[in-house]
Amino acid sequence: MHDDGWPPQATPPPPPPPPHHGAAPPPPPVPPGLGPRVRRGDVRTALLRLLTEEPRNGYQLIEEIERRSGGVWRPSPGSVYPALQQMEDEGLVEGEDASGSRAYRLTGEGRSHADPRAEPWADVRRSLPEDRHELRLLWGQLGEAFVHLTHVADDRQVAETKKLLRSTRQAMFRILAEDT
Repeated sequence: MHDDGWPPQATPPPPPPPPHHGAAPPPPPVPPGLGPRVRRGDVRTALLRLLTEEPRNGYQLIEEIERRSGGVWRPSPGSVYPALQQMEDEGLVEGEDASGSRAYRLTGEGRSHADPRAEPWADVRRSLPEDRHELRLLWGQLGEAFVHLTHVADDRQVAETKKLLRSTRQAMFRILAEDT
């Protein structure tokens, strides 16, 4: 029997690529229950409110919401930029390109829709108990340390870190197993 190439033989799939292709992994996601409650419309309300003060670009709006919420709420660009575009389509804001950035300002119609007393960031911050807020900040700091470690640690430091992470995980499960 000779092999004339028929029927075609199934070829095994290629091996998966190495994780992250040598780059540092992204920081860990916020665990369930540690995130704030953001209601429908909060992003729009916050944007309109901030634009009553002065024109800003999307990045400045995101940063200001995070600052005013005490770090509890940092809306994603995927929620801010579409909201700005929709408000521009509705005639509530005008965007102006300058220095590689697009700054937004309220129109007269936008001013009539904006509540200068609205503080949705305060409501979002109150939705997260203080002890959960601190836990969330610690989680973020741990993620920053991990990313730094992946860039600069030597073999001994990596080995020590792996031991620390294993023992920390075990300790956390011991805490959860305790009777309350």
